[in-house]
Amino acid sequence: MSLPGAAGAEELIFYVNGRKIIEKNADPEQMLLSYLRKRLRLTGTKYGCGGGGCGACTVMISTYEPASKKIRHYSANACLLPICSLYGAAVTTVEGVGSTKTRVHPVQERLAKCHGSQCGFCTPGMVMSIYTLLRNHPEPTSEQMIAALAGNLCRCTGYRPILDACKTFCKESVCCQRKANGKCCLDQEDDLFDKEEKVSTRLFSIDEFQPLDPTQELIFPPELMRMAENQSKRTLVFHGERMTWISPVSLDELLDLKAAHPKAPLVVGNTSVGPEMKFRGVFHPIVIAPARIQDLNVVKCTDDGLTLGAACSLSLVKDILTNAISEFPEEKTKVFCAVLQQLRTLGGEQIRNVASLGGNIISRKSTSDLNPILAASNCMLNLASRGRKRQIPLSDIFADGVGNNTIAPEEILVSVHIPHSRKGEYVFAFRQAPRRENALPITNAGMRVLFEEGTDVIKDLSIFYGGAVSTTIYAKQTCWTLIGRHWNEQMLDEACRLVLKEIAFPGSASGEKADYKKTLIVSFFYRFFLEVLQSLKTMDPCHYPGLPMEYRSVLQDFKTKMPQSIQIYQDIEPSQSPQDPVGRPIMHQSGIKHATGEAVYIDDLPSVDGELFLAVVTSSRAHAKIISIDTSEALKGAGVFDIITAHDVPASNEFYYSSDPEIIFARNKVICVGQIVCAVVADSDVHAKQAAAKVKIEYEVLEPVILTIEEAIKHNSFFEPKRKLEQGNVDQAFETVDNIIEGEIHIGGQEHFYMETQSVLAVPKGEDKEMDVYVSTQHPAIIQEMVAASLGVPANRIMCHVKRVGGAFGGKLLKAGLLASVAAVAANKTSRAVRLILSRGDDMLITGGRHPFVGKYKVGFMNDGRIRAVDTKYYINGGCTPDESVLVAEVSLLKMDNAYKIPNLRCWAYVCKTNLPSNTAFRGFGFPQSALVTETWITGIADKTGLSPEKVREINMYKENKETHYKQELDPQNLIRCWNECMEKSAYYSRKTAVNEFNKQNYWKKKGIAIIPMKFPFGLGTRYLSQAAALVHIYTDGSVLLTHGGIEMGQGIHTKMIQVASRELNIPMSCIHFCETSTTTVPNACASVGSAGTDVNGMAVKDACQTLLKRLQPIINKNPKGTWNDWIKEAFEQSVSLSATGYFRGYNENMDWEKGEGQPFTYFLYGAACSEVEINCLTGDHKNLRTDIVMDIGCSINPAVDIGQIEGAFVQGIGLYTMEELKYSPEGALYTRGPDQYKIPAVCDIPEQFSVSLLSASQNPYAIYASKGIGEAGLFLGCSVFFALRDAVTSVRNERGLKKTFALNSPLTAEQIRAGCADDFTEMVIGKWGKGLFKYLCVEVHTAFGTLEWWGS
Repeated sequence: MSLPGAAGAEELIFYVNGRKIIEKNADPEQMLLSYLRKRLRLTGTKYGCGGGGCGACTVMISTYEPASKKIRHYSANACLLPICSLYGAAVTTVEGVGSTKTRVHPVQERLAKCHGSQCGFCTPGMVMSIYTLLRNHPEPTSEQMIAALAGNLCRCTGYRPILDACKTFCKESVCCQRKANGKCCLDQEDDLFDKEEKVSTRLFSIDEFQPLDPTQELIFPPELMRMAENQSKRTLVFHGERMTWISPVSLDELLDLKAAHPKAPLVVGNTSVGPEMKFRGVFHPIVIAPARIQDLNVVKCTDDGLTLGAACSLSLVKDILTNAISEFPEEKTKVFCAVLQQLRTLGGEQIRNVASLGGNIISRKSTSDLNPILAASNCMLNLASRGRKRQIPLSDIFADGVGNNTIAPEEILVSVHIPHSRKGEYVFAFRQAPRRENALPITNAGMRVLFEEGTDVIKDLSIFYGGAVSTTIYAKQTCWTLIGRHWNEQMLDEACRLVLKEIAFPGSASGEKADYKKTLIVSFFYRFFLEVLQSLKTMDPCHYPGLPMEYRSVLQDFKTKMPQSIQIYQDIEPSQSPQDPVGRPIMHQSGIKHATGEAVYIDDLPSVDGELFLAVVTSSRAHAKIISIDTSEALKGAGVFDIITAHDVPASNEFYYSSDPEIIFARNKVICVGQIVCAVVADSDVHAKQAAAKVKIEYEVLEPVILTIEEAIKHNSFFEPKRKLEQGNVDQAFETVDNIIEGEIHIGGQEHFYMETQSVLAVPKGEDKEMDVYVSTQHPAIIQEMVAASLGVPANRIMCHVKRVGGAFGGKLLKAGLLASVAAVAANKTSRAVRLILSRGDDMLITGGRHPFVGKYKVGFMNDGRIRAVDTKYYINGGCTPDESVLVAEVSLLKMDNAYKIPNLRCWAYVCKTNLPSNTAFRGFGFPQSALVTETWITGIADKTGLSPEKVREINMYKENKETHYKQELDPQNLIRCWNECMEKSAYYSRKTAVNEFNKQNYWKKKGIAIIPMKFPFGLGTRYLSQAAALVHIYTDGSVLLTHGGIEMGQGIHTKMIQVASRELNIPMSCIHFCETSTTTVPNACASVGSAGTDVNGMAVKDACQTLLKRLQPIINKNPKGTWNDWIKEAFEQSVSLSATGYFRGYNENMDWEKGEGQPFTYFLYGAACSEVEINCLTGDHKNLRTDIVMDIGCSINPAVDIGQIEGAFVQGIGLYTMEELKYSPEGALYTRGPDQYKIPAVCDIPEQFSVSLLSASQNPYAIYASKGIGEAGLFLGCSVFFALRDAVTSVRNERGLKKTFALNSPLTAEQIRAGCADDFTEMVIGKWGKGLFKYLCVEVHTAFGTLEWWGS
């Protein structure tokens, strides 16, 4: 059969923001995201990951259903939506919601004014998720609100301020619920605090928000309604460059198409086929889109269950099941409940809104959360092909594993039948994922048992698992064997053994997880066993004893609740002028623009005429010689302009900042997977990427390939110099101590995951070798230097511009320079503008992140907990080039003492040279790693002495003015104040008692609590690194243009600089504008790093303003009653210069590594954090219940911004210490290349109660307005969660009589928590058999464990 409509392809008609779009040549490969950004120039919708995992590209889709006359609004990821699927739909983007030109929508206004945007890159996606929810539910519940944001990631804020904005729309009260005295803090804040301090807890005022008015929204285009109602549906065909899209209207037509093109996939939501084509290079010449076919969208209630069309979206299925559960008796809805349970956490809202039920089933992925439960519940599939219909049990398609061919290629799935449950039948579903929401499962399960009537004898049993092997798997033997058994311990014991024997794991599916997956398999069955026992009891309490009390809590899964939070800061003095903004919680200068999508990032810059796109070709070997590069195929590709290699670099291809070089293009050999070998420039990003995939590189592998720290030590592969600090006499001290512990801890790396990937636009000017370089970087001066050196031109020809950066965290320094050089070399060779925007996968592959760390320690201490001697070695994985690694090693030594005075200390730091992408600066810069090692041995001392960890911390904390181990003076008064205030605000001791009480009463759930102090030294170690300059112009109309060398990457530096200028010039902030940071206005600026941006640039801005004010002073004295504008006019007429530069020389910091002493830091920040968690011992899952942070940050210039920095850093720390896990193949290739595999904290991970207090009455004589640099310090406090988890695991181990000492590495993932909670199931997996297996549910035993003696064996 020939393709229908092959002659004339259709016009694609849809609407965007109320404007009709007629696309005459719609390409089926084009996604809505690139169409919006490139074709319609609507750049508010952002590219964050391209795989539906981050929500940055969220838009609202509205469709009209003529049958029901209803309009449906739903959020979706534009990066996965093919434009061809939008025929007849209306799209609303952030620009359509509101703008500063028309009207800012309440969602946008509140998000900005509640300080919910920092870098602003994720904000448009947040706006769209909230906006869509409000279109459907103008007064949502907080549950709906939190669910709506599950698919949106933010790397800056830690989510709290975003949720604050959301709460203002929710119908229930937004009270803090801390009614200690029966009053809400919003009514009566004074009672929370000492009377004499003037404190405030409000960062924004609700009364200035405009109300939400649902009548003011864009209407659904009437023309689309008419189209839907009047036009008889017809087949749509769209032909692209390589692909054809066919959208049939009837089932018969679909079956004909499928017979003609059996290999063509059916695409509804494109959430499975899309990522396969995008990330795995799968290509389909024809796709069929069956979403408009009535038969595939049926929803039918039958006598024995529900029949749902295969094209129904998962959101629709969720709603249908929720309704059914409320309408039918409980006995009939057990299957529905179990399926619904899995739907709640499947993907984010955006994915569920488009993904189809049929697609989830047919793709037969092992990660499907639905298939195990649908298969176990005896769901039926209704299949059709030409002239044939049949019904098969869903479980058939998993009968013999992967090679299953039950469904013929020409058959399609029409609908799915989900049966009612029967009397005596119990159905449950389980899952465990790396993150509770919006994450694919590690393992999941669906289980069903049917008993002989009125008994506990098994009549039918079905158990299905997912995540184990490459598809859903049926434990058939186990189920058959157990039929006829009673539901008791013997059955449980046998079932676990059988299921472990039956489900075999392939060797290295994901290697290290195999044991964890096996443990989950039996733990899930045990949980099923408990659920059913409890259900039997409910049915017939006389015959079935049910569960002992202490077991019951494990039947409750952790749920995500709307967090309650409070922020406390010191109010400004009443005497401060109302116009002076310093110390007030002022909104981020770009906040509103972030929320309306008007804020411009690099890839939002309009295209330059003749612009080319660049795609990089990276090495696939970790260490190899390049034999040849064959570009012939690539050059034939459509739209390809040229290929750039090392030979095209006019001057420096290598930069020697130390003995080993940083390299632009690999020349003769590659030293890591992901190293840039060459680059393709073409007329579009799509063509460039297609061609890059065709470049063939031949390698000859070189030995050795060194990936880990252990291998580097073995091969003696290090970057010089090795660093050492020593104080006191360590060896002698070790001879006089009561106790010595030794150990080591491994700390994994961390990906920056800034929301805006590395981005450069290089525009050659055409004369004098000038070039404008627009780049997302923290350090424009180094970009200028590297680009100039690579092109062999003086730096004065390279103009580097930075308006704002969509998050950086240390990751946009040297690497950004190398990438800018790649683009500049290409622009130089082609004489065209070149745009280089890394895809998320390439960004993660190429750029490196935080240094993985191994800390080895030996600590000597007295029985009373006093530490006398410490000997540690730190090994850090530097990757393949030096970058900043030696500096990171130095900082980790200088800051390793954290808050403790250690009399005798020896510490070494070694930087390992390995074949991984070079690791680089990352917020905290070595301190989060070395201080975690320190806190680990502190906890070890507590275990050994029997003292509590907080006692050991208190005993060893800096108490009076002392010297650090590098002989710098320190006054710890504020450290002790933070610690005591945190103890008090968190009610630590009473909560610790409550935790112990909870742990006594719960066997499978445990709580843990920990409090951690922090001393964070501020400084960059040498004076020249902290110099800064500013340039201030006053124009004759009185307006002021301000610029300085600092970079805005979300930390609010421009906002603070305008606050500084406003105070100094004594004019309102509205008169002052900041345009961009550029090497043309402020030369040789230092990088915005090390929390120092505001400190140093603030001094420079202040200096410039004071210079100007001095010049104006005579004029002001003459006319003191005049206005600012009068004075400026007069000054101009008197020829007084109205432009001034300001300069700050930098802090006087130095460090002598030969002597091991110096003054490397200028001042210290202090803090303390107390966190409480709850763990599930069966799965290793955990929930963050509460965190209280107290920080000493001097006098805050902007409390809203500073608290935002503390919370954002803290949540990033939660990620580092408990979730974010990088995985590499044995060949050194990164597996975790996007949000699908790499999990950063989401809304579900922040503490349910979250309070941050700024220490009052704290002064800092060294920095601007007595403030302190706050950007990095909070990150380390995230380890309070790590140690709270350790506390919970310790209580499990103590209860089970397991040995005291045990090692936990970072990140402390569910897998490690589960392994730490050793029990029968973990023993069984490792293959040790105990004697008293499973006695601990015998009816007569109501203690937690029946027998414990087998643990000794």
